[in-house]
Parts: sequence; C-alpha cells; structure tokens
Amino acid sequence: MEQQHIQQIKRYADLLVRRRVLIISCILIGLSSGLGIYLTVPKSYQSTTLLSYQQQKVNPAQMSPDQNAQIKDIVSTLAQIATSRTSLEKIINDNNLYQKEKRDLPMEDVVELMRENILITPSKKGDTFRITYTGNQPKVVARVANTLAAKFIEENLKYREERASETSAYTADELEMAKVMLDKKETVMRDYKLKYYNEMPDQRSVNMSRLSSLQEQYQNRQDSIQDLERTKVMIQDQVTARKQMKEENKKLRQALTTNTAPKEYIETEEEQLARLQNILAELLGKYTEKHPDIKRLKKIIANLEAKLKKKGQGKRAAQSGGQKETEAFDQILFGLNSQLRDIGLNIERLNKEKDELKKSIDQYEAWVAATPVREAEWSALTREYGELKRHYDFLVAQNLQARSALNLERKQKGSQFKIEDPARIPENPIEPVFFKFLGIAIAAGFALGASFALVLELLDTSFRDPDDLEKAFDIELICTIPRLALPKEQKRERIVFTIGTLVFLLSCSGIGTAFIYFWKQGEIVF
Repeated sequence: MEQQHIQQIKRYADLLVRRRVLIISCILIGLSSGLGIYLTVPKSYQSTTLLSYQQQKVNPAQMSPDQNAQIKDIVSTLAQIATSRTSLEKIINDNNLYQKEKRDLPMEDVVELMRENILITPSKKGDTFRITYTGNQPKVVARVANTLAAKFIEENLKYREERASETSAYTADELEMAKVMLDKKETVMRDYKLKYYNEMPDQRSVNMSRLSSLQEQYQNRQDSIQDLERTKVMIQDQVTARKQMKEENKKLRQALTTNTAPKEYIETEEEQLARLQNILAELLGKYTEKHPDIKRLKKIIANLEAKLKKKGQGKRAAQSGGQKETEAFDQILFGLNSQLRDIGLNIERLNKEKDELKKSIDQYEAWVAATPVREAEWSALTREYGELKRHYDFLVAQNLQARSALNLERKQKGSQFKIEDPARIPENPIEPVFFKFLGIAIAAGFALGASFALVLELLDTSFRDPDDLEKAFDIELICTIPRLALPKEQKRERIVFTIGTLVFLLSCSGIGTAFIYFWKQGEIVF
C-alpha cells in the first residue's frame, strides 16, 4: 500500500516536471493578472477614533440623563442618532462622498452603504469606544472618522440637554397640576373648617369645658333667682306691714287734732309730699326710673319740696315733730320699695342671662353632638390632602433636581464624550493586502497550470511507465530503451529552451519592473 502511494507521488512529481513550462507560464500569467487586478481594484482604507465617556463629577440628583445608564446603552442610543439619514446625508454632501453611487443609486441606498462602512465598537472594559470608518481615500477616511466623533459629541450634548429640558418641563407641568389640585383641596378644607370650626374634633375639649362652665353658670343663675324670689316675698310682707302701720298712725293723728277743725279735711303740703313720695315708692317697685309717670311724679315732688323750703323757720319748727315722724316713716317705706325694685331688676337680668346661657348651652351641645360626624368628614378630607401633599412635595423635589440637571447640562458640566485618540490618515489599505493578493494570484496560476497539465496528461495516450504498459497489454516487458534525440531535435530543443528562458526572464523582469514602479508611485502598499 505504501509502495503504491510512493509510486503515485512520483507520478505526479514527474507530471509537474514534464509540464513545468506550462505551469510556470500560468503562474506568470496569474501573477501578472493579479498585479493588474490589484492595481485596478479600489483600495479600502480604515481610520479609527478613540473616544472616552467621562461621567459628570457633579450629580445634582437622580434626574441626571445618564443616571443608571450603561456606556453601551448610551453609545447605542447616540449611534442611532449619529448614523441617521439626516446626519449621514449631511456628511456625504459636505465631503463629496460616493459621487458615483449618488449618480446611480437613490440617496437611501447611498446612506445605507455609508452606514455599512461605519463601525462603532464599545470596549468590553472601561468607558471607551471606537468609531471606525472605511473608504477609498485615506485623507477623506480620517476626516470622516473625526467628523463622526465630533457628531457623537455634539449629539450627546444636544440629546442630554433636550432630555433634561423635557424632564424639567414635564416635572414643572406635573407640579403645576399638583399645585392646582392642592390649592383646591386646601380651599375646600379652609371653607369646611371655617363653616364647622366649632364642631371640629380639635375643639371638642374646648367645647366640653365651655359647656360644663355654662351649665354651672346656668345653675348659679337659677339658684340666685330662687334666692331673690324668697327675699322679694319677705320684703313685700314688710311693705304691707309698714303700710298698715302708717294707716293706723294716720288715724291716730286725726283723732288728736282740735275739735274746731272743719268736717272736710284739707291735706297740707307736707302730707301731700309724703303721699307723693309713697306713690313714687310704689311705682318704683313696678317700673324703672325711665317710666313717664315716675319722671312726672319726681318733677312734682321736686317743686313741692322747693316750695316748702321757702316757708318760715318757725312754722317748720312747730311741725318738726310730726314732720320727722312722717319723713322717717316714708324713708323706711321708700327703702323697702327700692329694694323690691332692685330685686325685680336683678331677677329680670338673671332671667335674661339664664335664657342666653340656655341658648349657649344648646349651641355647645349641638356642636359636641356634631363632632363625630365632622371628625369622619374631616378625616376623609385630610387623608386625600395628605396624599396630595406628599405627591406635591415629591414633585417639588423632582422639579428642583430636574432644573439643577438642566442647568448643569446647559453649562456643559454633565457627562461628556472626549476624543482620546483622533483619527489619523491611514498609510496602508486594509483591502486588498498586497502579499495576500499576490499569494492568491500565484496559487490561482499554479492551480490553472496544474489543471491544464492534468488535462493534457489525460488526453495523452502514450505510456511512460513500464508497469502501465504491462497492465494494458498483459504482456511481460523485457527491457526499456530511453529516447535518443536526433541532432536536429536537440538543436530545436535548445532553441525552444533558450526562447522559453528568455521569455521567462523578460516576464519576471517586466513584473519586477512594474512592481517597483507602482511601489514607488504608492499604488502598491505592503
């Protein structure tokens, strides 16, 4: 088995040696074709910009646009914005990119083609990422890569400011709505409290204390009225007894007068004064001093007293005994009537106070009775108000945080992208790679030559191996004679070899010259 493999390898090696001219020719053709194709194929250059994401040093609150955001999420979001049709179309027009494609294809396809040539790669560790652009012109590739990086930075600032502005506006609107609702609720609570202030739960202890005090005052007034009523009855008894005593004294004085007195009794001025004073005392027990009859009677008494003062001292001295007795008697009666009047006024005043106290007691009892109802209603109002107040306070804090974040973004103090390594003009293309392309061309030429050699070998019916001859005719081979070339054939073979060698050398020289020339021209880059 191994012998057969060795024989097979020898056979192929012999084939390559015999067909070496064809194979070398195909290799030279492939090398020339590969060099030509390499020179005509557009070269692709690639330039990369390294950016870092610097987190903001001042974090005003959780309203920051990059709060809880990962670098990959931020880059992904901004990549969609930076590679949008509007952005890429502007870059294409500003840098005159894809001129041929713009003539042959719609703008959407041109933008998609450029998007395929852009590669954004976040790093696995750290807050860095790369923006890579691939194109045919080295200077343009570097410029576009830097433009994309600048676009990233610009869009990041714009995106963060817009997001912070939208957040601030939203929180401001929510805060205004919450304030309106809170003001309405506070107005309802204020009106309710003003309307039912005395029935509120916090006034219950005050109302109970006041009610107890009013009830005590009411009872005191009732006791005072009863005491005054008893005193009034006693004084009325004294007045009645005094009047009876006065009538008896009057009858006694009349009996002691002279026998020559006329039958018709003429009342003296002193007696008239005493009588009027008694009448005044009786009226004062019934009415107040503002009564018209009392005012008129006081005026008559005053005139009568003034008239009596003008009389002589002697006459007054003669009647001094009787007069003192009358005046003394009238003064006691007057005092009793005055007491009755004062007691009546006090009773009237106490009754009025008692009525007022009764009204106040009824009012306070009504307030105390309504307290449980008001307590339930107030609890419902305050419960909803508490939720609104907490929501309002939360929105106030959120609005302050959003405004701080917006101010931070406007001053560009937030998280930013920074170009750590700008894109540079690439020196070597990424495609095609010269040596790789050259190796492929040589391999293709060799494969083509080997294929032709194999085809020719299959078409050749001559026997080159004694074993093949024995197998084909089933005869035993005695000996083999090598090929003996004639002088003419030898000469022809030398000419062919010389021409082949010359062609080979010229081809190699041409290929080498072209290689050196285009290398110096910069068309060939290793």
